[in-house]
Amino acid sequence: MDLPQNTVIAVADGEKLSLFRNDGDAANVKLIALPSVEIDSSKISSGARHSSSSANPDDSQQNEDGFGLGVTEMLNKQVLDGKVKSLVIVAAPRTLGEMRKSYHKSLADVLIGEIDKDLTGHSLQEIEKALAAA
Repeated sequence: MDLPQNTVIAVADGEKLSLFRNDGDAANVKLIALPSVEIDSSKISSGARHSSSSANPDDSQQNEDGFGLGVTEMLNKQVLDGKVKSLVIVAAPRTLGEMRKSYHKSLADVLIGEIDKDLTGHSLQEIEKALAAA
């Protein structure tokens, strides 16, 4: 995947978010870590609210889904505020599915790629390798 300079890479699962920026160019990706951002994980997906009690996810799953929605809200705000011009989202498959439900149109417009893998806790080199292979 070609990553233009200053592309933001969000690496998330249901509990953790790491943000990086490509300080290199499209051919030579060089990720640098960005400061941590506070995430509001109190959101519950609309699907979870309307399910019957026998189909409700457990509290742990609702917390993970809420975190994914919180990450999406933060990314939507950064895109709308003009702080993110190009974006790649790397997330655990279920988290990515929950996040997609809340993408703002402006976020979808700057999204240059998604990778459905859980790479939280992986080294910078492993994340760069996954981006290069995508």
